[in-house]
Amino acid sequence: MKPEPLIVGLDVGTTKICCIVGEPDSEGGINVIGVGAAPSRGLDRGVVANIESTIESIKEAVEQAEVMCGRELSDVYIGISGSHIAGMTSKGMVVIRDREIRETDIHRVVDAARAVNIPADREVVHILPQEFIVDDQDGIREPIGMSGLRLEAKVYIVTAAVTSAQNLIRCANRNGLHVSDIVLQQLASAEACLTQDEKELGVAVVDIGGGTTDIAIFTEGTLKYTSVVSLGGNHLTSDVSVGMRTPARHAERIKRKYGIAHVDAVSADEMIDVPSVGGRPPRSEPRAELARIIQARVEEILCAVAYQIEESGYRDLLAGGIVFTGGTSQLEGLVEYAEVITGLPCRLGRPRNVKGLADIVASPQYSTGVGLMLYGLKYDGADRFRSRDGGMFRRVRTRMSEWFSELMAAMF
Repeated sequence: MKPEPLIVGLDVGTTKICCIVGEPDSEGGINVIGVGAAPSRGLDRGVVANIESTIESIKEAVEQAEVMCGRELSDVYIGISGSHIAGMTSKGMVVIRDREIRETDIHRVVDAARAVNIPADREVVHILPQEFIVDDQDGIREPIGMSGLRLEAKVYIVTAAVTSAQNLIRCANRNGLHVSDIVLQQLASAEACLTQDEKELGVAVVDIGGGTTDIAIFTEGTLKYTSVVSLGGNHLTSDVSVGMRTPARHAERIKRKYGIAHVDAVSADEMIDVPSVGGRPPRSEPRAELARIIQARVEEILCAVAYQIEESGYRDLLAGGIVFTGGTSQLEGLVEYAEVITGLPCRLGRPRNVKGLADIVASPQYSTGVGLMLYGLKYDGADRFRSRDGGMFRRVRTRMSEWFSELMAAMF
């Protein structure tokens, strides 16, 4: 009997590499059968900075997942993030040939909307329709079968640096993995943590990772805006290391065990043990001092998030508030403090709608990995708006060839 096909999400983050394996169940859901995680040693703020180190980290995470699920992995959905990610809205219009909108008309109008000038060193990652307009009737989500003379589409185009996408693909390929698709990390996190009601009402998902904080805003059921803040949990660790005069490995442990987002929530007489450097004996320091150090950086991150939400123009439409996820979102008091800073209702987002090893992957730190897997289940072979020119690797390779050709032409 042929085994069930596997769906694999590979979250290549600044702090950790996470590989989550699932298989579709009979109810249309997904059953998690394997999880692997390894420290990330080759990325800087979401971008590959050391190929060999990244390859080794991916290998370690994938091998753990393979041992747990008892299967060899081949195809993966991989997440992409970083400050190089950019999004823009575009419109396209076509004439309906026989007065009834068909699937081919949808393809034509989306292709017309994506016909924008994109630099040769950038690659389209997603083309996400926001709405269709038939003649003068707007706000249509599914126009197939409708009658009309003119069809318009408003889409959100997400692009990434070609080199960043290529390096991710290369690291996966060097481990014998085929990349089924590259997925925007905050889109994957939203797939795992948000409800459809929240997307309809208006919600922002904020994924606070190790190197970056990724933001995605949904209203009326579709993605409207994305942004990346180049601050994350590693900046908190660095601040604690310098402020408490302790090595980074101890600073990370102290942050996780005693860290809190607001100094007012800490008793003035509470003390913690802090390892020293250079062989000096450990010291006893007020926990309030740790909280003061962390609060300063958390406030900076939250203010940056609030600014991006305001800049998006959708703040007043976020009836669902903000959903925080990612490893750093688990910091004690962060969600409550975020409500004070942003003035919006906030909650902690955890992966939903998974079975099997759900107790292992229920943590916010696994949101992107689970979301990549759910994205694969939802869109594999069914996403008609995906770029249809032969897969991500071919698109990246073509972009790189065009880029180098233009560079050589300019030089000579």
